[in-house]
Amino acid sequence: MIAAIGALAAPAYAAAPPPSSVATGYGHTCVVRADDSLWCWGGNYSGQLGDGTVTNRTTPVRVGTASTWAGIDGGTSYNCAVRAEGTLWCWGSNTRGQLGDGTTTRRTTPVQVGTATTWATVSAGDSHTCAVRTEGTLWCWGFNRFGQLGDGAAVYTASSPLQVGTASNWASVTAGFAHTCATRTDGTLWCWGDSSTGQLGTGALGYKTTPTQVGTATTWSDVTAGYLFTCATRTDGSLWCWGENGYGQLGVTGTYQAAPIQVGSTTTWTGVNASFDTACATRTDGSLWCWGNNAYGQLADGSTTHRYTPTRIGSTTTWAPDTAAGYHNCAFRTDNSLWCWGNNNNAQLGDGTTTARPTPQPVTLPS
Repeated sequence: MIAAIGALAAPAYAAAPPPSSVATGYGHTCVVRADDSLWCWGGNYSGQLGDGTVTNRTTPVRVGTASTWAGIDGGTSYNCAVRAEGTLWCWGSNTRGQLGDGTTTRRTTPVQVGTATTWATVSAGDSHTCAVRTEGTLWCWGFNRFGQLGDGAAVYTASSPLQVGTASNWASVTAGFAHTCATRTDGTLWCWGDSSTGQLGTGALGYKTTPTQVGTATTWSDVTAGYLFTCATRTDGSLWCWGENGYGQLGVTGTYQAAPIQVGSTTTWTGVNASFDTACATRTDGSLWCWGNNAYGQLADGSTTHRYTPTRIGSTTTWAPDTAAGYHNCAFRTDNSLWCWGNNNNAQLGDGTTTARPTPQPVTLPS
């Protein structure tokens, strides 16, 4: 569940990921358009659409009037987004302080997180949020029952950002349900928080309250945390997953994996995104593949059968790396068109209905 702007002064393989312009939560979707305006639709029970109401929307509605949005990430029932000037904003559910505004008050419009103007990367989980600043420091806030804030479990919840250690070479971060993973500019990968099903990738179960390195590799490129699992790519184009595997979300057969396991032998993966029990990834040929939970047809293979290996989404070769996965999936194509499919109980597909869609459908954004 990653979103980012800019890049750190680091080797190419460790640079912050490109701006994420589409985000999916449990039952809502948000997107940053080419004109840098922000639009959301779907379920709005916690104000996660940011339009000042708690009314569900079956089609996209604009969030405020700003045209400086650079990237967004969706949590279960809230969102966080960065603007071009480096400010950070969050809105929606705030029961655990995950909006970072010093309160636990629900917000139906974006509220600024502090006054810093150096935010580069943000990731919204279930009830905790983490972000990297341009100087390479890492900050987390929200729920901390399993040490997912990386502070040694000094607090149970934090309603304002807490710095994770003193390192200043963090490149990107991803927040899952109750665990967090992040890359550093040296290509190393670190995880912390809950690891009851091996989602930290350290080879052991349990939990870690401070960042723990995943193996010794220094070629990690992109990492994404789902509900109880994690996936990542390396600079050689290989794809790796670990953690819980009840739905096949690791892209391999078998039970949970406590250490990274390679997904097939393909070395042309360009990016991966995971949420809940589903993951999607793109390849260098522009194809899009998804796997894991398929209860709502989010794998677009004409069935509701869970898949333990990556399943190709149609035959299109123009998918951009900017994807968002979950109970419903959304992805951009290289022509800047947006497509969504899967669960639509809350109108999160933006087509004016609440009908589930087993194949990608274009989303019409207002002109």
